[in-house]
Amino acid sequence: MISPDNPFAAPSELPYALPPFDRIADEHYRPAFEAGLAEHAAEIDEIATQDAEPTFENTVVALERAGELLGRVASVFYNLSGSNSTDEIQAIQAEFAPKLAAHHDAIHLNPKLFARIDTLHARREELGLDEESRRLLERRHLDFSRAGAGLGETEQARLRELNAQLSTLQTKFQQNLLKDTNELAVVIEDRAELAGFGDGAIATAAEAAAARGEDGKYVIPLTLPTSQASPLETLRDREIRARIHTASMARGNRGNDFDNNTLVAEIAHLRAERAALLGYPNHAAYVIADETAKTAEAAAGLLERLAPAAVANARTEAAELQQLLEADVPGATLRPSDWPYYAAQVRRERFDVDTEALRPYFEADRVYLDGVFFAATKLYGLTFTERTDLPKYHPEVRTFEVFDADGSPLGLFLLDLYTRDAKRGGAWMNTFVDQSELLDRKTVVVNVLNVGKPPAGEPTLLTFDEVVTAFHEFGHALHALVSSVRYPTFSGTNVPRDFVEYPSQVNEMWMLWPEVLAHYAKHHETGEALPQEQVDKLLAAQQYGEGFSTTEYLAASLLDQAWHRLGVDDRVDEVQRFETDALVKAGVAVEAIPPRYRTTYFAHIFSGGYSAGYYSYIWSEVLDADTVQWFRESGGLTRDNGDHFRRTLLGRGGSIDPMDAFRAFRGRDPEIDPLLARRGLNGV
Repeated sequence: MISPDNPFAAPSELPYALPPFDRIADEHYRPAFEAGLAEHAAEIDEIATQDAEPTFENTVVALERAGELLGRVASVFYNLSGSNSTDEIQAIQAEFAPKLAAHHDAIHLNPKLFARIDTLHARREELGLDEESRRLLERRHLDFSRAGAGLGETEQARLRELNAQLSTLQTKFQQNLLKDTNELAVVIEDRAELAGFGDGAIATAAEAAAARGEDGKYVIPLTLPTSQASPLETLRDREIRARIHTASMARGNRGNDFDNNTLVAEIAHLRAERAALLGYPNHAAYVIADETAKTAEAAAGLLERLAPAAVANARTEAAELQQLLEADVPGATLRPSDWPYYAAQVRRERFDVDTEALRPYFEADRVYLDGVFFAATKLYGLTFTERTDLPKYHPEVRTFEVFDADGSPLGLFLLDLYTRDAKRGGAWMNTFVDQSELLDRKTVVVNVLNVGKPPAGEPTLLTFDEVVTAFHEFGHALHALVSSVRYPTFSGTNVPRDFVEYPSQVNEMWMLWPEVLAHYAKHHETGEALPQEQVDKLLAAQQYGEGFSTTEYLAASLLDQAWHRLGVDDRVDEVQRFETDALVKAGVAVEAIPPRYRTTYFAHIFSGGYSAGYYSYIWSEVLDADTVQWFRESGGLTRDNGDHFRRTLLGRGGSIDPMDAFRAFRGRDPEIDPLLARRGLNGV
């Protein structure tokens, strides 16, 4: 039993069932997890062993309703383990990872429960189910089958062991990466070494140092990608740039307590063994069979098709940057830490685009209120009201109530903007509450970013890339907020992994849309709009650097595929050699362009949900580029266009086959030509 004083004991009475963050402490998680696991197990047993013949309501719908307590604690805990972690949260995460894996195995490998689902699945034609209900039945049957419900006892026992081991190792990878990233943050003592940084960036670095007790110094925290583009674009000191890049590349690969080499090799091997047990040649084949790509060969085929042209473009870019470097440092060879700096120089000289000079026009409040939210209002009729009366999990979080075009409430949007040591790198969206008509729930969604926090009283000025990220992550939030499904299984972004990035990538287009840009891109001191000539230069410069960006992305995606196309007999003893060989074999080993993520800090695939699925971004971009073309041809930022996209696709979540949703929206299958044109790959 759980104490009634535990804030997870009963459903939240706050608006939209927002978790009562002001009452939640680390001490509440463990008893809530224990009680939640026990309660859910009892509910599953009751469903599986009931005397009544299986019906859709008493079996499939009952499963949708089960696990309320466990869901409440897990949604808060796993959100905060990434965004506001503590030593105690990390200890609980390590303790409960194998327990939760065992719990989910106990459900999926329950023979009586599967027998009920299997019976219903065999009779699905005669049950008279509506489209979404039938899809739910088919989804449940597939999930149980893919989880090993049809295996024999011996195989199921081994599967349970594998899942428990993997949950532990993946948790350890995540925690190692957070600790090593914090430890490797670059400390700079001499302000002169920050030459090239604007006053705002210097103040942010000083604030980061002060937060670590390094008063009088400057700290540059590491972001998740390899390149650390923002500081490397502007810092003039070549050796400081090299220090930052070297620190970035070292994460998880230093032979210390946070080293991830042994972990990733073991994770890859156990995933291969699990795939073999489930009847697949490798983990990639297992994962992608349930995505829109369907086969690992199709996913890898797209990557391999694009790689030669991308690398050729990158080598052309590298030759130009090499010349610029030699003008500054005769005889020097272009290094990865040089690339962003000299690429920014090309943008300034060729296109007259200075990304640092753009920051005063990208004040965070205006970006969100007058840009991100404004575009959502124009497209979907949504409106936003800040709620300062509701509890939050960190003082820096902001909460907005979201209303539909008719004034009806849609949910809550939480924004967690600033970087801190308790937050993992990168940017992401997650939900605290999923929309569901069955459970009478509306969405509570959060966007988490890692923007440097300025000193008190100073404005938060975003980089160009951070503005892109703001629009991208809010695209995910929109997917959740406008969800209109009956069953929580299909809510919002509960779609195939290689489809989930698509709506968020589409939302990026509005960042530079004239009406939107004019509304938010205003100088934070003068109120002057970003000059049109600067906008024109930004648009002209958009395709520059696609060789680099496509190559570093493809290198990471092909590295992911290499790790997850290993068979059960393919053991990796030397992780770094395997990585090098995989990149060479894939034709993406460009010395000055490391993968966007190297193996030991590739969190997407070793502790996130993207294993064998990092290809998803470019797979989704095929749909995204085609959709952007449709919006441009159909009149752009209009309610009619937004409502069509929402009605046919965005609001449907996983309740419809995603490619059927795309066809309903676009009127045909996707075409790749818009993507090739966008990335300068027209010749492939």
